[in-house]
Amino acid sequence: MVLDELKNEEQRRDTHLSQLASVGQIAAGIAHEVRNPLTAVKGFLQLLQQEEEHHYIDIAQGELDNALVTLNNLLQVSKPDLEDETVQTIHLATELESILNLFLDKLYVIELETDFQDADAAIVGKKNQFKKAFFNIIKNAIESIDGTGTITVIHQANEKEVIVTIKDTGVGIPKEKMKLLGTPFFSTKDAGTGMGLAQVFSVVYQHGGDISVDSELNVGTTFTIRLPRNHKTINRGVRKLDVVYKDSINEFFLENKAYFEEKLLEEATNVKDKIKDIHKIGNISLLDNAHKLVLYVVEEREHELITFAKQEGIAWAKNSLTVAFKLEWVQAIRRTLWDFLYNYDLLLNIESNRDDFFALEKKVNMLLDYFLTHFFISYSRYKDELLESQRQLVENLSVPIIPINQDTHIIPLIGGIDTIRIVTIEDKILASIENEQIRTLIMDLSGVAFMEDEVIFRFMKLIEGIKMMGCQTVLTGIRAEIVKKMIALNISFADIAESKGTLQLALKDYLVDGDAVE
Repeated sequence: MVLDELKNEEQRRDTHLSQLASVGQIAAGIAHEVRNPLTAVKGFLQLLQQEEEHHYIDIAQGELDNALVTLNNLLQVSKPDLEDETVQTIHLATELESILNLFLDKLYVIELETDFQDADAAIVGKKNQFKKAFFNIIKNAIESIDGTGTITVIHQANEKEVIVTIKDTGVGIPKEKMKLLGTPFFSTKDAGTGMGLAQVFSVVYQHGGDISVDSELNVGTTFTIRLPRNHKTINRGVRKLDVVYKDSINEFFLENKAYFEEKLLEEATNVKDKIKDIHKIGNISLLDNAHKLVLYVVEEREHELITFAKQEGIAWAKNSLTVAFKLEWVQAIRRTLWDFLYNYDLLLNIESNRDDFFALEKKVNMLLDYFLTHFFISYSRYKDELLESQRQLVENLSVPIIPINQDTHIIPLIGGIDTIRIVTIEDKILASIENEQIRTLIMDLSGVAFMEDEVIFRFMKLIEGIKMMGCQTVLTGIRAEIVKKMIALNISFADIAESKGTLQLALKDYLVDGDAVE
């Protein structure tokens, strides 16, 4: 019985991979016959845009871009081995943590539950393919939830395999459609292409794993992925690249700029899809900034690199961009940079320069760490200053002091006054009396419905302090609830402040008796 189940499982994997191989042959033909004319049409549309901007041209350009993306996704799904990526040791728990950080902006309404056991368990495979696969599953889980819900991610391991379970409380998948999951162009989403799940199934099967899906309509869906475990540690290989050699290292990177960009996009699996969004939100060109960072590093321009890091930190903080994307992008730059430096050293092929090369390695890593450090400091400082300015704005709005004339000011207090807010009121009033030379302060309490006992005592002490500074306090609009509390506490403001029934009465008296303002 067990043998029959194993045989059926192998047949299912083989059938799925065979289907993808067939799709790959079709995709290759599509790529040859369709991509070239689409690219030509895109070029002509760009020329038309230069002559005259038009809304319909923008729409056509966007649709062409979508078509080309779909074509490239089809090629990646059907022939994933075309990706030039080395096999390495992968700790899926670490990668899952990193991927979940990319969705922090989506997880304010949706509750995330994680249970990462056996985090040290490793598998062997192509890391970027797995990152993209889990990114697609988690993205689908989030999109399946309308409003509030829960996503649960579990990582476990035994002696033979690593098991990852991703469960959502989304809309679910109809039973009659379950067998079609992982097939290109099949999707339960209105605007879906099915490429994401096809890539997931393909990656799992090509790494000798198994994937099972349980789902119930209006209850949720659970993906369980089992991958064979390997205890053997494999160091990350360095890609052999078809680079153009130049005498100096900065000329080398300038000459291979387009090729570097291509390999960087291959390395930055999750960030590359966000490049347009980040440019649209903050007018930040990730690719241009990557080239700038690389040149600063290889030319050892430390001061300019730190200045650039600070500028980047402010830009990302100002536009509320996700820091996790920046961290993954810089790490992708680091890995790609080392691939190119390694290939540069191979082309140089001078044994006596090995010491210099390893010294460069240390310097490059240090400079990239400097960049990240100053980026995060600048980002945090901007956010802290923004929060402080917002706090001060809230304080000013909560304790507004309005001048009537040179000597007389009004402070209308609204809402509840607790032990925290009374401290803000004290600081603002006493500082304003000193700075503005206020002689009469009209405090309107008609908008204050409640004060705690401790606050009433603090309030009385505040009025005494106002009197000590030579300023007269006029209280208006004290509500019955507060008066009852004062009577119960045996407190009276009669000796230290004047009282008026309404703010209008106080204004009438002080506009007539004082330096009136018409």
